[in-house]
Amino acid sequence: MKNNAPMNVRRLTLADLDDCARLAKDRGWLPERHKWGLLFEVGEPYGIDAPDGDGLAATNVLTFYGDDHAVVSMVLTASRYERQGLAGRLMEHVLERAAGRTVSLYATEMGRPLYERLGFRVAGRAAKHTGVFRGEPSGRTRPATEADLDAILRLDAEVFGTDRSALLRRMFGFGVQVRVAEGGFGHCWRNDDNTVIGPVVARDEGTARALIGDLALHAGGEVRMDFDLSRQALIAWAGEHGIGSPWQVSMMVRGGELPGDRACQYLPFMQALG
Repeated sequence: MKNNAPMNVRRLTLADLDDCARLAKDRGWLPERHKWGLLFEVGEPYGIDAPDGDGLAATNVLTFYGDDHAVVSMVLTASRYERQGLAGRLMEHVLERAAGRTVSLYATEMGRPLYERLGFRVAGRAAKHTGVFRGEPSGRTRPATEADLDAILRLDAEVFGTDRSALLRRMFGFGVQVRVAEGGFGHCWRNDDNTVIGPVVARDEGTARALIGDLALHAGGEVRMDFDLSRQALIAWAGEHGIGSPWQVSMMVRGGELPGDRACQYLPFMQALG
């Protein structure tokens, strides 16, 4: 039976973090509290309270990059409130908040029809790849310090095409390690069940491979890499080093083109942050 209670959208606070984790688990996701915590810091999390008083019925997060781009993520609806328009109501809210910016997101096949109705189009395909990286250190990269931050931000502003400095400044506290090379930088961070490699920005694929490999070796254990499926040579290289098991999603965009030089953006920070 459809619930006719008001679908009031509100800005979430850190006091809602436990309920976000519960909602994620309800949908078969990991709780990912570390990831949610970063999104609460750099983005605008929104939710609709469950009419039955038990936590959240739905969520999403809007993250701004400069004045021209925004990313939507964590689009979740509690299983008991499916198909009642909550995800659409939250999406309409954040698109209004985006105020004419180009908006992008990663979509599962289940979510894609909603986004298409809202004017998003598929701009590419990506896949999560996981495994234990096998290889030797490249000798081309080194651990970064905060003294490297200005150079990292300059390169990223050039390559990413919009301002995500507020996010990148948090890498040193959020992640496991930041590494730099001549013409590139990379970062890895610990999620619930693996270590995510990203972002990786580099002027050429050889530098990207060095950064990815060295970060994965430093992390040890299972790592995750979210590759654009157009990068077949890089995906094949990763497969030769133990990284496989892809799970595909669509990269979608509304209101313009994806910013920056995509050729130099080898891995995203995380799918939730583009």
